[in-house]
Amino acid sequence: MAQLSLRGIKKRFKTTEVLHGIDLEIGDRELVVFVGPSGCGKSTLLRLIAGLDPISDGEFVLNGKLMNDVAPSRRGIAMVFQSYALYPHMDVYENMAFGARLMGLEKVEVERRIAEAVKMLRLDELLQRKPRELSGGQRQRVAIGRALVRKPDVFLLDEPLSNLDAALRSEVRLEIARLHRDIGGTTIYVTHDQVEAMTLADKIVVMNAGRIEQVGSPRDLYERPANAFVATFIGSPRMTLVDVARDGTSLGMANGGSVAMGAIPQEKNQRLGLRPDAVRLHDGHVDQGFHAQVIYTEYLGDNAYVYVRLADGTLLAARTAPNDNFAPDAPVTVTVDPATAHFFSAEDGRRLMP
Repeated sequence: MAQLSLRGIKKRFKTTEVLHGIDLEIGDRELVVFVGPSGCGKSTLLRLIAGLDPISDGEFVLNGKLMNDVAPSRRGIAMVFQSYALYPHMDVYENMAFGARLMGLEKVEVERRIAEAVKMLRLDELLQRKPRELSGGQRQRVAIGRALVRKPDVFLLDEPLSNLDAALRSEVRLEIARLHRDIGGTTIYVTHDQVEAMTLADKIVVMNAGRIEQVGSPRDLYERPANAFVATFIGSPRMTLVDVARDGTSLGMANGGSVAMGAIPQEKNQRLGLRPDAVRLHDGHVDQGFHAQVIYTEYLGDNAYVYVRLADGTLLAARTAPNDNFAPDAPVTVTVDPATAHFFSAEDGRRLMP
């Protein structure tokens, strides 16, 4: 069992504050993903939980016990680093055994735990190899295995897939999801890749500039983003934000057409959020819709994304059928499905409507 509570967590490096009061509850057996752009503080927060850096202000409580001054080795937490951090002079078996021996475990118990991890991670044929003899995916599995033999209450994974190629990232991502189900522990996973966050997480924590923007399930964040930052960060291709002005039941763009929306927030100036599957493209310029020009098309086999430039210069992605043909530079009209549109304040980016 592992329940974590972060209360008003701040972190300063000399006079620079990088975390500005983090409040977060993580439940037992949850797989929580910290996601955000580079420099937002997600890895720093992970290091505070692990005890590798001291907390400047606030409290970190694990299973009801204050952890601020508890040594990393006594927290019941294991961390897997982005760089693997394997000992190059040790083979796979010794790399996995090293941490368990430091815990003072009997030899029989160390061997039993290693055998369990080896079976779980399919490392049987690699035990006598040195790290330099392993592929990136194999090294990552060894690093995870080394953490597994400690049987921690909490697993911390700091961008573990960033050094892998695309095919291997997908394979190891599935491995991590399976491991989380099998071992039943609480897992905190840091990534800048929102696709990893969406596919792995029970709960996503979106961070920006040292603060939490929103916490929720992948579906919550995709369908009900709390603000414009979350809306444009979650989803691939990203949501497009269009500056529009309200005119009765329509939203218009200067010299760029308008769309009828039905229910619209009362603010005159707002930002309309459009995901690729919320829009349709039509040949030529017609009255109802935003005027645009085709830039290029991404063909993905089962579907395609056409990127168009609106009259105000905004680049918008539209999902189309793979056989739809929109030639570069061709004029098109963009229509909107009102049921899937999002509305945000043009001033502070907050969500305007449920």
